[in-house]
Amino acid sequence: MKLILIYENLRIALGSIRSNLLRTILTVLIIGIGLTALIGILTAISSIKGAISTKFTGMGANSFTIENRGMNVQVGNNSMRQKNYGYISFREAMAFKEQFDYPATVSISYMATGAATVKANENKSNPNVAVYGVDENFVEVEGHTFSKGRHFSAQEVRDNRYVAVMGSALAKKVFPDNEDPIEKVISVGGAKYLVIGVLEEKGAGFGSQSDNLLLLPVTNVRQNFSRPKMSYNIVVKAMDSQQIDNAVSEATGLFRIIRRLTVHDENNFNVNKSDNLSRILIESTGQVTMIASIIGLITLLGAAIGLMNIMLVAVAERTREIGIRKAMGANTKAIRNQFLFESIIIGQVGGVVGIVLGILVGNSMSMFFNAPFVVPWNWIFLGIGICLGVGLLSGLMPALKASRLDPIESLRYE
Repeated sequence: MKLILIYENLRIALGSIRSNLLRTILTVLIIGIGLTALIGILTAISSIKGAISTKFTGMGANSFTIENRGMNVQVGNNSMRQKNYGYISFREAMAFKEQFDYPATVSISYMATGAATVKANENKSNPNVAVYGVDENFVEVEGHTFSKGRHFSAQEVRDNRYVAVMGSALAKKVFPDNEDPIEKVISVGGAKYLVIGVLEEKGAGFGSQSDNLLLLPVTNVRQNFSRPKMSYNIVVKAMDSQQIDNAVSEATGLFRIIRRLTVHDENNFNVNKSDNLSRILIESTGQVTMIASIIGLITLLGAAIGLMNIMLVAVAERTREIGIRKAMGANTKAIRNQFLFESIIIGQVGGVVGIVLGILVGNSMSMFFNAPFVVPWNWIFLGIGICLGVGLLSGLMPALKASRLDPIESLRYE
């Protein structure tokens, strides 16, 4: 009997929704827009977090750098600051590479200049090319891949060969019209180099131009771009990301020995894990998430008030209908449930619309950042729960008002 009554109330509620289609659509849009604001903003933030993680994973989430100084980064209240120390010499860098026997890959590099001009035949680049001196492990450690050609061999680095690897943007600039750069000669800094490889496009992010670069053997850069106190970077990529902390400890101990530090001396070099900056950036999005959640919830509160107002108007307009139902034997509970079901159905339809629109709007950020498509399941379930609550709270007062109407007065209502 109860199931039949529930079915009958649902049938009447759906019929009433269909008969007031315009009002229902407007109400659904009010709730849908409110939930779109909440789901959309939070999905966009999840997309940004995914993009940050992807970018820094590509740089090697299981790697760390030993250098003479690190980045000074301030994001909100979070910061990452290191002291400035003495330079790391080529001898020290090579000694570390030869002696570090932990399961990891070690690469040595040096940024020769960030304002070089590369020429090939009649074409030349803008004077903004970053030239790096690197060893044979650099591409693997930094997460680059090749679209054409290959990287330097260990023998080519030891022999100070005049060979080069180009970034994709640089290759397109000095070799236009899809000309193959491999085995072509380029000139930079007064010297000529044979191109043996072109890196796959990686994209620019967080101020870097990872495609507008030129890689040369570190021994060659040491000779042709020589300057006093050249400081080399040492990048270590652990074989297992779970062992990164152990690798850092091993590397720190070995480099202290190489730099002849006693147990009482503090480290005169910086060790920066590659995920430090990404962690700070991701943590800083927490405040944005909180503000976005508050804005979305306020919007949903407005939607709930709008739904309640529309349901109260519906009760006033259907007073005579309520009187007829009561005269035919409908009790107070049946009348209350009819309006409550109506409000809940409208709330859930609005929730579905808001969730779909929110995911689509939020994932536009994924397309912009080239990040994976995000489906925020936790926010989807929360959104459904919020809409259920909005439907219950918005429909309860109008439903109670409808159920308490006097049947005789209702029948006389015009």
